[in-house]
Amino acid sequence: MDENKGVHTEFFDTYSRALIDRDATAIADHYAVPALIEFPGQRILVTDASQTESFFAGAFDQYEGVTEADAAVSDVASTGHSIWADVTWAYHGGAPDERNMYQLVQTDDGWKIAVLTPLTLD
Repeated sequence: MDENKGVHTEFFDTYSRALIDRDATAIADHYAVPALIEFPGQRILVTDASQTESFFAGAFDQYEGVTEADAAVSDVASTGHSIWADVTWAYHGGAPDERNMYQLVQTDDGWKIAVLTPLTLD
């Protein structure tokens, strides 16, 4: 798992910044196209970056008051082209904490989220 050492840290640092800045375009740039979002009871196949951008633009209200987010990242598995990262988000400012499993894939444009699956907080 050392072949991608540090990738997830850098990736989630920039992703966190985009979330805190409420920059839907920058957030969408972190997602591969196509991508799969596996919400409980709902699967979303992302076929265009504008879907991700619209989703996050419409979700910013739930993070109102959040001025900082800490991402505790655990590298679950890794290959040369893919990383599975278990991430617990601690939001400072009122939003409930979250935990997600991300599959990052290596693309021509760098590492991107290919699959996102919400998990239960411990």
